[in-house]
Formats: sequence, C-alpha cells, structure tokens
Amino acid sequence: MHIAVDAMGGDFAPREIVRGAVEAAKALPGLDKITLVGDEAAIRQEYAACGTIPGIMDILHATEVVGMEESPANAIRRKKDNSISRAVDLVKKGDADAMISAGNTGAVVVAATLKLRTLPGINRPAIATVMPTPTKPFVLIDAGANTDCSARLMLEFAVMGHIYAQKILGCSNPRIGLMSVGTEESKGNEITKEAFRLISESKLNFYGNIEGHDLYEGHVDVAVCDGFVGNVILKTSESVAHAVGHWIKQEFSRSPVRVLGALLLTRALRDMKKRIDPDLSGGAPLLGVNGVCIISHGASSAFAIYHAIRVARDSVNYRINELITQTIGGAL
Repeated sequence: MHIAVDAMGGDFAPREIVRGAVEAAKALPGLDKITLVGDEAAIRQEYAACGTIPGIMDILHATEVVGMEESPANAIRRKKDNSISRAVDLVKKGDADAMISAGNTGAVVVAATLKLRTLPGINRPAIATVMPTPTKPFVLIDAGANTDCSARLMLEFAVMGHIYAQKILGCSNPRIGLMSVGTEESKGNEITKEAFRLISESKLNFYGNIEGHDLYEGHVDVAVCDGFVGNVILKTSESVAHAVGHWIKQEFSRSPVRVLGALLLTRALRDMKKRIDPDLSGGAPLLGVNGVCIISHGASSAFAIYHAIRVARDSVNYRINELITQTIGGAL
C-alpha cells in the first residue's frame, strides 16, 4: 500500500509530519511506500533528526505551500505545484492509495473534489470525525466540508457515516441521529425536518432527532448535521476538553494535599486524557470523494500523523468507498 503525505501542511510542518511518517513506516504493517510531498530540502533536513530512515520512504518535491489563512479555491487555482494538490494527484493517477494532509482543510476539500470527483450517488463529500463518549465513540458528519446543506445531502452523510461506523468503529447496525433543537419530529428548521423525513424513510437504523447533550451520552453511533453545525460542535468540544484539563491542573496544584491526591490519581488521569486525545484518531476521512483522503488537525503532532496513516491504511483495507457506492442506492 502506498500513502502520500503532505509534508508541508500543519502548524508544525515539516518536522512533526516527517517524524510521524517515519514512525509509521517503521511500525505499521501493510505499508509498501510512504511519499512525503513538499520542499525536498526541508524534508531531508528533518530526516537527519530521525536516525534510520525505512527504505519505503520517498520524497516528491513540490515548490509551493497553501497557507492556513489562504482562500482554498484561489490557492488551488493559482498554486499549481502546491503540496496538497500534488499529493491528491498521486491518488488520482493511481500511484498512491490514499493521501493525508494537516494543512488548509478547505484546500484539501477543494483539491480532492475537483481532481478526484465524487462517488456515484454522492453529490458532495463530507468530513467524518470520530468523537469520544464515556462508553464508546461516535461519528460526527459533516464536521466542516459543507456549511450549507440540503436535506438530500444530509441523507447522503447519514449513509456514509453508517458505513464508516460499521467498518471503523465495529457497529453492526449503527444508530443514526440527526442534530436538531429538539427530539420531536416537528422540531428544527425546514431543512432538518425534511432530512428527518428522508432518513426515516431510508433503510438506515434511524434513532431520530438528537440535541447537543445527547452526543456524549452514547445514544447514537452517527450524528448527522451540516458542516457549519458540525464544525462548531467539533471546535467547542476540543475547547471544553482543553479547558477541563487546565482546570484540573489548577485545582490539583492549590495545596500539598491536592498534589498528593493528583499523584495517587495519575494513572486514572492519564487514562482519561488518552480517551479524549484527538491525536489518537489521527485524522478525519473526507468521505464521498473517489479516493481516500484523510484530513488531520492543523496542530497535529508526530503521534497524530502516525495515527492518520493508520486510519488511511484501514480505510483502504476496508474498501470504504466501494461500500459507500454499493450502499447508497440500496439504503435510499
């Protein structure tokens, strides 16, 4: 299996990207080749700090980088030799089985949609993010690719989330929830009410409308929403997790007795941190495009890139796109 990695995307590129890719090449089975796409001189400089470089590592030089603040469409159109587009091109040509980027999310969505096109039956791709709960994870879709959606699009998101929850989370018959402002069928705006009707008439296991407090209570395996709502949920959840971690440190450091208590709870606190650590999920797949694209967090560490490569490998092995294509007609 061949994975292309945008080495220039993210807050800590290329250092963390290169290190994560090298670790994946050393430890993850089933990988035949990892191509780092970007400034060759900068990548080789980071190689020097990695010690032994596995033989499956390769470099594809790209002269341009899409900045995090740039307009996605303009950047992809003007910068023909950017590292995101070159990585997507490898997938388009069949030279790579998947691509990964921690760079400008909008640019990845634009490049993948324009170059790879969408799968049959899918009108727009969506970002599927795995979120933790006290009992089990769930898939949030769409987490930011489409800020304005029709009811039909949300039905497509539900199908793609169903497949991803089945194969990646191991849910035999995933429960689908629709984000709204109330659990009753009559609640929500016109689009969510129409989406409720469409999903309920499909063959999916539809739980019904869910509200914000339902997300972390484990009621559903897939939470469906438009990308505007999904991205707000994602960013708010990350912010709350960081805030809670900061508050815990503050409170435990207020007295020697509390410091001792923190020492006694070290293992429990470490386990809790692992449960909510976004780096463990590695990245979110852009489902619905005709190729495997994984979008990682802009602040991705080497650990996150390692897991993004794992997610890409698993998505290819589970034939996620093929299953979406097979399911989209029969589920609707």
